[in-house]
Amino acid sequence: MPDDLAWDTLDTEIAYSCPGFDIRRDQVRFPDGVEGQFDYLVDEPAVVILPFTPSGEVVVIEEWRQAVDRVNRGLPAGGREAEDADIEATAYRELTEETGYVADRVEHLVTLEPANGITDAVHHYFVAYDCIQNGEQDLDHNESIRVDLTTYEQLREQVHRGQVRDARTALAVFYFDLAGPGP
Repeated sequence: MPDDLAWDTLDTEIAYSCPGFDIRRDQVRFPDGVEGQFDYLVDEPAVVILPFTPSGEVVVIEEWRQAVDRVNRGLPAGGREAEDADIEATAYRELTEETGYVADRVEHLVTLEPANGITDAVHHYFVAYDCIQNGEQDLDHNESIRVDLTTYEQLREQVHRGQVRDARTALAVFYFDLAGPGP
């Protein structure tokens, strides 16, 4: 049954395309009958990984973020690629590519739409356990990443104090805390 809040999409086109994402422009009819347009970022499904070593440390990354003109402390994350069998495979691959760490196992934590007013992005959060540095970093041409280890308590405190400003990392910490006891 249609929702009376729903917009009707009359037409759609890619208004702008670049490596990494597209901007889609929809011609729409609002519930009051007025027609207009709505632009939003089209993004592939992505993963965010909260990786724990066998000793309980968290593998974090420091990455240059051009949009905010600074190094960002956060968690490994990235988009699904054609060779990934499923989103869980994406989590394993992205962890190793960005950090050189390999997970013994990953568990799904939560799936969220981080900014559904401006993008169709969907982020799948995973907790990775028993991660050991047994692989090689294989960064994309536009990634500048340094790997570090911290305790979960320190990461949580950095999120709480606003020292970690990456929303994906903050959400991973909040949801992990909600899920119950740690590793």
